[in-house]
Amino acid sequence: PSPSVGGFGGVEYLYMTIIFFTRLFYPHIGGVEKHVLEISKIIIKKGYKVTVIAEQHDQKLKLKDSIQGIEIYRIPVGKDDWFKKFRIWFKLWKYKNLIKTGDIIHCHDVFFWYLPFRFLYRNKPIYTTFHGYEGNNLPSKKAIFMHKIAEKLSKGNICIGDYLKKWYGTKPDFVTYGGVEVLSIKYKVLSINKEKKIKIVFVGRLEQETGIMEYLKALKILKEKGYELHMDILGDGSRRGQAEKFCNANKLDVCFKGFVDNIAGYLLESDFVFTSRYLGILEAFANKKLVFALYNNEIKEDYLKMSSFAKHMIISKDDDSLALTFVNFIKDQQVKNRILERAFEWVKSQSWDKVSRLYIDLWRRK
Repeated sequence: PSPSVGGFGGVEYLYMTIIFFTRLFYPHIGGVEKHVLEISKIIIKKGYKVTVIAEQHDQKLKLKDSIQGIEIYRIPVGKDDWFKKFRIWFKLWKYKNLIKTGDIIHCHDVFFWYLPFRFLYRNKPIYTTFHGYEGNNLPSKKAIFMHKIAEKLSKGNICIGDYLKKWYGTKPDFVTYGGVEVLSIKYKVLSINKEKKIKIVFVGRLEQETGIMEYLKALKILKEKGYELHMDILGDGSRRGQAEKFCNANKLDVCFKGFVDNIAGYLLESDFVFTSRYLGILEAFANKKLVFALYNNEIKEDYLKMSSFAKHMIISKDDDSLALTFVNFIKDQQVKNRILERAFEWVKSQSWDKVSRLYIDLWRRK
C-alpha cells in the first residue's frame, strides 16, 4: 500500500483495515452503536478501511452490507441463552479469513467474541473499548474477572468513563465520554415561570437502570406543586408499559416517542433534559440545556459523579430531590444560565474527531 507521513512508526499505511466487533450496530439505536458509527466515518476519511462485525438484530437486514463506506458483516445469533456464545463463535469461524486479513482488531465490550481468535492469531493487534457495566446490579466477581481477562489479553484499552477504574480495576490508556457535534446555531433564551408550560425531554432506555419511573414520579411531584409540564420520552424498553400506566393514572402530559434516530430537534425545543447516559448528556450540553440525572445504585452514582462534567449538571439520588432542585433552578435562572454556559464551553471541545484521535493514538503507541 502507498504510505503517507504521520502514522505508525512515522508511516501510516492507507487502507489499513480496522475490524470493529460490537454486539449491535447501526441502524440499531444506542450509545455504543453511535460511538462505533461516528468513529468509523471519521477514520475512513483519514485513509483507513473499516469493517464492523455485529449481531443481525433484525432479520430484514442483510448479512453483508455497506453503510457510508463501512463494510458490515452481521451474524444471526438466535435467542439470548447460555449457548449463544457458542453460536457466535461458530458463525465467526466462517469469517476467519476476513478476521485474518484485518490489520487491527478492536472490540467494543464483546471481547469474548474474539477470544478463540486471540490464540489463533497471536501476533494480531487487539484492543478493547469498555463502554459500560452489566444491568441494574453492582458488578459480580465473574463480570470483573471477564473484564480483567479482556484487559490482560488486549494490547490497550479505552474506558468510557472514569468510574470503570474504580469498579473494575481497569488501567485505561485513555478515558473518554464520547463525542458530539456542536452546531453553529442561535439558541433560544428561554424564560421559565410557573404559568408557562415547561417542556422536558427524557433521553434513554425505559429500564430500571435509567431510572425512568423515578423521573416520572418527580414529574408527578412537580405537577402537584402547580407546574404545567410536558415531557417527550425518547426511548423504549421493558418498563414502557409500566411507565404509560403510571402517566395515565396520574394524568401526566407525557408523549412516548420510542427510539428516535435524531434527537436534536427535540432537544432544541425543550427547556430541560432528563437523562443519565453520557451521549444524551453531551448532546443536551451541545444544545444549551440544563441536565437533570438520577442514580439508583452506587455504580450509577459514580458513573455520574466521577465524570469530568459532573459540575455542569444536576445529579439527584431520588425523585424528591430531583423535584426540589428543579424548582430551585426555575426560581434562580441566573445560576441555571451560568451552569449552561460552562457546560456549553466544555462540550465544544468534545468532538468525534477528538475521540477518533484517541483510537489512532492507541493503535500507534502499542
